[in-house]
Amino acid sequence: MNASDIRQKFLEFQVKKGHKIIPPAPLVLENDPTTLFTGSGMQPLLPYLLGEPHKDGTRLTDSQPALRLQDIEDVGDPRHTTVFEMLGNWSLGDYFKKEQIENFFEFLTEVVGLDPEKIYVTCFIGNEKYGIPKDTEAAEIWQNVFKKAGIDAKIAEIDTAENGDKRGVKPGERIFFYNDKENWWSRGGGIETTPLGDPCGPDSEVFYDFGEDKQDEAKFGKAHPASDGARFMEIGNQVFMQYKRNQDGTFSELEKKNVDFGGGLERITAASIGSFDVFKISLLKPIIDKLEEISGKSYDNNTDEMRIIADHLRGAYLLSAQGLTPSNKAQGYALRRLIRRAILRALDLGIAQNFLAEIVPIIAKEYETLPDTILTNRKEALAVLEKEEKAFRQTLNKGLKELHKMAAADKDGILNGRDLFKLQDTYGFPIELSVEEAYHQNIKLSDKYQEEFEEALNEQRERSKTASKGMFKGGLEDHGEMSTKYHTATHLLLAALQKHISKDISQQGSNITSERMRLDYNTDHKLTDEEKKQVEDQVNEWIKADLPVVFAEYDKDFAKNELKAHGSFWDRYPDKVKVYTIGDEKAPASREVCGGPHVEHTGILGHFKIQKDESSSAGVRRIKAILE
Repeated sequence: MNASDIRQKFLEFQVKKGHKIIPPAPLVLENDPTTLFTGSGMQPLLPYLLGEPHKDGTRLTDSQPALRLQDIEDVGDPRHTTVFEMLGNWSLGDYFKKEQIENFFEFLTEVVGLDPEKIYVTCFIGNEKYGIPKDTEAAEIWQNVFKKAGIDAKIAEIDTAENGDKRGVKPGERIFFYNDKENWWSRGGGIETTPLGDPCGPDSEVFYDFGEDKQDEAKFGKAHPASDGARFMEIGNQVFMQYKRNQDGTFSELEKKNVDFGGGLERITAASIGSFDVFKISLLKPIIDKLEEISGKSYDNNTDEMRIIADHLRGAYLLSAQGLTPSNKAQGYALRRLIRRAILRALDLGIAQNFLAEIVPIIAKEYETLPDTILTNRKEALAVLEKEEKAFRQTLNKGLKELHKMAAADKDGILNGRDLFKLQDTYGFPIELSVEEAYHQNIKLSDKYQEEFEEALNEQRERSKTASKGMFKGGLEDHGEMSTKYHTATHLLLAALQKHISKDISQQGSNITSERMRLDYNTDHKLTDEEKKQVEDQVNEWIKADLPVVFAEYDKDFAKNELKAHGSFWDRYPDKVKVYTIGDEKAPASREVCGGPHVEHTGILGHFKIQKDESSSAGVRRIKAILE
């Protein structure tokens, strides 16, 4: 089976097991201030895993495209991609470990056809300090599952990946216990960092064995499921939300336990064709084939470059097909970075001409089955990407000219590492091209140019980390209490603007951190001091009234035309939308389509204060406000 077959078979299999198929979420989330992109299959389901009821019941399944830029430097090896697709199924207080483990094993072996002899699994070893026992329940279920397949599955207690690298796998071992660094799930990471009040629990990961000969022991150590190297590849993870973190820091069992399963479509497909290289599957190989044709070079001799191009252009297509355009900010910059990195690697292959017009249609064909509600801009995507490609190639030409200017400006004609960093950072001209051009033009480089470049790069990284923390800290993945308050207050601010300034005002953009909120809105004039006070007083009046905040799901047309709910992106919303109402149902303070986090009543928000009302762009102004 190819990837499309496996995706379809997975959904059909889950439906037979009583699950309801739900549509995937967009990669770019409109109302989630905590993250740039959908980075996992479970991210859109988080509110329901935390307790909200889902309209489609307690058994759900989907196939969710995801993007993780934190993996961008790893792309080039056989299995890392920034873009991937997660096959998911969830039990919201319904079935638990036994049914989940048995079902996934059945899917892998009987539907996909994987050899059970090549399947290995991991479980949680427990934590005495917090009174959380070893997950022997999951291990025993696995032993029974393997036994039915004629396999005597022995258990190994490795604890940490580092210990495994030294120890390896002993004959007959198939179930491995690791600590919370490997086999525990919470929004905060490990056990120590589990947020108070949060559900959490052990997980059981599933790996495929590609053979002892695939492990480079000199580089990665001895092979075991959690090791680096090519022998074992994780193909699925089953999270068992079994506990909650109490206010005193202890853990107790949940009455209502959830299952969150995610399986990598690309990796399961790779296992099904017996290849540890995910770039040989049907979603990626056609791109590689076209690159070989355009460049006249082979994949075997240019694997890193072709893998990076194939991965990055796949991500660039999905983002642009959802309406995102390249820019120098947030999501737009991420898109620009993917395109530029792909073009730079194309230069390494000798592809000096524009080539996206030949690659993007191949990618688009693989995603024809994704709904238009997700890929709202698929017809214009190629034009967006071609425009960026043309502009970047012009940027590269400017970088070459600047390189020669810098060399001429130095009395000894020498380029140092900080010059090279400026060429990369300001002109998009990467260090490897600078070094190559210097060599060809007999331009000298300083003896310590690499150290100087790294110094400048590290300084920029520190600045970026500081800015990133200021922009995104305090979101759902990090408790999220203040961000949730600010998100709710944004609804009140918009409603107050509509009530006191103009009913035609709508949200043009927002940015929320744990320290402040920002709302962009359309208007034809700067607010007067009196108008600002009216808006501010109205928001505080609603906060003081301690209004209830409730939600329900409706058909989109009903929400828009009958409820008169406010929405900024009606053309992008799915057929079913979540509507949040603040205040009385018949005469609410605010009624808005939204998928973000909210408080349960306004009285806990604090005092609302507008700090700035400034111009953002033509016809758009920006309010910055805080809660005191």
